[in-house]
Amino acid sequence: MCASNIKPSSNILFSVLSNKCPNCRRGKLFTESNPYNFKKMMDMPEHCSVCGQAFELETGFYFGTGYVSYGLSVAFIAGCFIIWFFTLGISIKDNSIFWWLGSTILLLLLIQPLLQRLSRSLWIAFFVPFTNGEHTKTIGD
Repeated sequence: MCASNIKPSSNILFSVLSNKCPNCRRGKLFTESNPYNFKKMMDMPEHCSVCGQAFELETGFYFGTGYVSYGLSVAFIAGCFIIWFFTLGISIKDNSIFWWLGSTILLLLLIQPLLQRLSRSLWIAFFVPFTNGEHTKTIGD
């Protein structure tokens, strides 16, 4: 068998960032691809269209994504602070800390739909192992 014909399994980081099914890493986690369509931004199918993996493992499964989203938000704020500190500097005397705070809050509000989807994708990837779709679950189980 030629090594070029072997198709490598997709990377977990890529599958989480692209919101793919954690079981097969091919099916879509969300029905709407645009995260800024606020009416449908968090709509998910019940099962993966490729492997049949259930996306809601139990009632209230996604309540834990609040902790993940909080952690991502804190990491984003810390990253913005570090970048601002080393590029523009922060001082109370010239109100730059207030400019940093205002711009960070605005950016955080703009990326919040992306963070919510990313937190759901991380949460389900933590609990569902990658099986390349071999161990499929039937719809209704």
